[in-house]
Amino acid sequence: MNNRKLANKLDQFLEIHQFKDYCPNGLQIEGREQVKKVVTGVTANQALIDAAIAHNADAILVHHGFFWKGEAQQIVGMKYHRIKALIENGINLYAYHLPLDVHPELGNNKQLAELLNIIDRRPLEPWDKRSVGRVGKFENAITPQTLVASITQQLQRAPLWIDGGKPEIKTIAWCTGGGQDYITIAAEQGIDAFISGEISERTTHIAKEMGIHYFAAGHHATERYGVKALGEWLAVEMDLDVIFIDIDNPV
Repeated sequence: MNNRKLANKLDQFLEIHQFKDYCPNGLQIEGREQVKKVVTGVTANQALIDAAIAHNADAILVHHGFFWKGEAQQIVGMKYHRIKALIENGINLYAYHLPLDVHPELGNNKQLAELLNIIDRRPLEPWDKRSVGRVGKFENAITPQTLVASITQQLQRAPLWIDGGKPEIKTIAWCTGGGQDYITIAAEQGIDAFISGEISERTTHIAKEMGIHYFAAGHHATERYGVKALGEWLAVEMDLDVIFIDIDNPV
């Protein structure tokens, strides 16, 4: 498939123009014109690039790409070596950040909800249908300890649990990755618990003082499944050879 045609297909499917993001979404580094083999992964780090080279991939598709707002613009050091490897090997780099977080079919939030059996999902911010935060519930109330066990089993990583004091959890909000600050909005709505990837020093105090359980389940771990699902969709819809490579990250 033509590399730019693939970019257009992905851009349209993920509706990238609906978002103001911290990075450019879409084709970030142009490689060879024809794409057949695609490596997917969470982050375009050197280890993933090296793995794509070893697999003779034509493209890499990630959630975390390059050119973040506020970062140094010079292409030197680590950034130089990454981009140099892509260009020298003719590998296209496609990256989708917020559009992949919130996609209603394949997004990170949708995939996490499916793994944890969260139902009745809706935007955490009802005034914004593109809200990155989501809220739902469990069919039956569960204990915080049960949720810890479920997260550990599904994500292969034990979460950090901040006890909000409630004996059971029925309603739950979540935002994958670095969405810990949505906890305040969730607490103000009386939601029982909140899940995200990361935790900040202030999050502990918010959870305890506002009476909401908080589970930091890992940035990488909570965002592993959206790009994997997108790659599987590409394999079916575009007849591409797609392989997901998980570069472990404990954070």
